[in-house]
Amino acid sequence: MDFISHAFGYLLEWLYRFAGSNYGVALILFGIVVKLLLAPFTAKSKKSSMKMSRLAPRQKAIQEKYANDPQKQNEALQALYKEEGVSMGGGCLWSFIPLLILIPLYAVVRQPITYMLHESAETVTQIIAVIKEKAPDLFGKNQYYDQMVAASAIPQFVEELKGIVGNSATLEGLNFSFLGIDLGVVPTFNVFKWEVWNWATIGAFLLPVLSAGGQVMSMFISQRMNNSVITNDKGVQDKETAKNSQANQSGKMMMYTMPLMSLWIGFSVPAALALYWFIGGVVAMVENEILTRHYRKVYDAEDAVRLQKKL
Repeated sequence: MDFISHAFGYLLEWLYRFAGSNYGVALILFGIVVKLLLAPFTAKSKKSSMKMSRLAPRQKAIQEKYANDPQKQNEALQALYKEEGVSMGGGCLWSFIPLLILIPLYAVVRQPITYMLHESAETVTQIIAVIKEKAPDLFGKNQYYDQMVAASAIPQFVEELKGIVGNSATLEGLNFSFLGIDLGVVPTFNVFKWEVWNWATIGAFLLPVLSAGGQVMSMFISQRMNNSVITNDKGVQDKETAKNSQANQSGKMMMYTMPLMSLWIGFSVPAALALYWFIGGVVAMVENEILTRHYRKVYDAEDAVRLQKKL
């Protein structure tokens, strides 16, 4: 993943400079760019999942016909998949790519001096040591996010760090503030305590909540859109068939699990990841709408041809 993290680091740094040193805007742009790059895979996943939804009634008919003969049932199902050009699990596999992207991106967010300022491990250690010596109170007990603390504090110790990094752009450090929220902090549940009642803390708390809420809305819309394309064994759209379909049941399960996972991620990592995940969810909703409408037209045309042949 290190190679991918370095690539993400260069992209995020460029977007940061392009956005006028605005880390939040850079993350939003990064999320949009990633979604655009993944668009072919997203389309493939959507196409596969919608195709499987359309085949559900025919799958059920085969399962009922060969209920006592698993071998013939499997052969008939494989023949159906081959005839329709779909693969089992294809849509699900592609849908995991956004989750895999979080791993290298997390490294970039957690180690900005390494991946965005492009300093060596030795230099990073020296920078952190100097700042810790001068301002130890800036750092918490968890050393895991020392780079984020140091990256934002670098401009305060330019003279002390010139001997380490010279006059490079590293001396500018990084500003993690976005709309008054420090994207470098890990959101906390103690937001309702009076001593931490301020916008910075409340805003950081809201990002994971918005991220989870966005997932709920995205899954709900996706569920409704998917149900709208499911047909019965005659190729006619049918609400009862959609309600009882396996795709509908799986969608309901995902509607609970994905938001909970988003919430857990949001309160376990820096707020920057929650912002990225939220933006990804918003873009995903737009993508889902466009792709569903497109493939519904394609599959409706196919169903019309199939119905015509039966007449």
